[in-house]
Amino acid sequence: MMKELLKYQAPSGMWRQLIDDPQAWEETSATGMFTYAFITGVKQGWLDKDSYGPAARKAWLALIKFIDANNDIHNVCEGTNKKNDRQYYLDRKQNIGDLHGQAPLLWCAVALLR
Repeated sequence: MMKELLKYQAPSGMWRQLIDDPQAWEETSATGMFTYAFITGVKQGWLDKDSYGPAARKAWLALIKFIDANNDIHNVCEGTNKKNDRQYYLDRKQNIGDLHGQAPLLWCAVALLR
């Protein structure tokens, strides 16, 4: 799974709301979760540090740019149901400060400090 995710990391360091769709918007909750997994995997020796370390760093540096002056993270996709319609997902609201976006950001910070 990590190998496949690495292929879809955007040039900015983020992952998109639809992971394999380069037209989709950059999404912070998934990026936070994937970044946390990369950081943890590298630190535990489960993932190759030369491949996943730079990707984790790039993602972290991109992710923190979405934090505003109130310490809220932007571009958190609202919850989705299942639908067989690409546009349905692209049109999902981009929340600010949503806890399922804030939490992965904090997980990354803690993982980096360990």
